[in-house]
Amino acid sequence: MTWHLPSPPGDIQSVDANEFRQAMRNLASGVAIVASGTGPDRRGLTVSSITSLCLEPPCLLVCIGTTSETYTAILANGGFGVSLLASDQQDVALRFAGRVGAKGVHRFEEAPWDEGLLGIPVLSSAICVLECVLHHHQMVGTHGIFVGRIVAARTRQGQPLVNFRGALRTLTEG
Repeated sequence: MTWHLPSPPGDIQSVDANEFRQAMRNLASGVAIVASGTGPDRRGLTVSSITSLCLEPPCLLVCIGTTSETYTAILANGGFGVSLLASDQQDVALRFAGRVGAKGVHRFEEAPWDEGLLGIPVLSSAICVLECVLHHHQMVGTHGIFVGRIVAARTRQGQPLVNFRGALRTLTEG
């Protein structure tokens, strides 16, 4: 079936990037490290733009800027790992966000990493690890949308690290 969407009037402009950024700061989201590559070619970054997509087959979606080394690593390796961070892992989130100056493979030096089923780096102490083979890739503007088919998953107890209004936070029971 093909859907035919009506064309919007030609004079409707997109919102300003800053306006969009401010609006999206109100969406609370989990914080994860997405990583790919092996040995000295490992690359990773902090993301909060990740979501489950479907159950058949089990897939997730993550968006990564095309200028990121991790973007290139995923395309080169055909897979990636997602490590959902716990509330006490703010330092890992900041390191992989480039806030402490570590770049490339050096981002992996301060935390314990395992090699997953696909040989890609996954954070040993993450509350959830999902390993994905690249199922689909699509470019939209400055970012690539990666759909990963999940081939391995493991979880452990812990509270998630959350990004809300530009700050890393923890959830409170209640």
